[in-house]
Amino acid sequence: MNKTMMLVQATWQESQTFRMIPTSSDCPYVECIFDPGTKVFVIISKIKKVTLHMLPKLDEYGLAISGTKGTKQERHKVEVFQEFYIEDTAAMEELIKNFASNAETFDYKKFMSIEA
Repeated sequence: MNKTMMLVQATWQESQTFRMIPTSSDCPYVECIFDPGTKVFVIISKIKKVTLHMLPKLDEYGLAISGTKGTKQERHKVEVFQEFYIEDTAAMEELIKNFASNAETFDYKKFMSIEA
């Protein structure tokens, strides 16, 4: 398998963790990041989907319009990248070994340890 990503140390919600970043344009993922708080590996793929989101209604100057019940909102179609969430440690490690060029030298397991 072509190793199209690289592991790097990163900060996530004020905690140290690791993420995988693409090293070539043929990588199927935008990025991957390990959330140390929930022990979940989040994968953001290049697959796009359209979802509906409630966003603030804006005036002609781009400012949010307020009403009697707070900021007015309206529904918009938004194109987003498909996300996948992996909770199984073995599956995380398999994915890292398959895609990260520096999986053998970067100590990602220290961020995955569960603190007692």
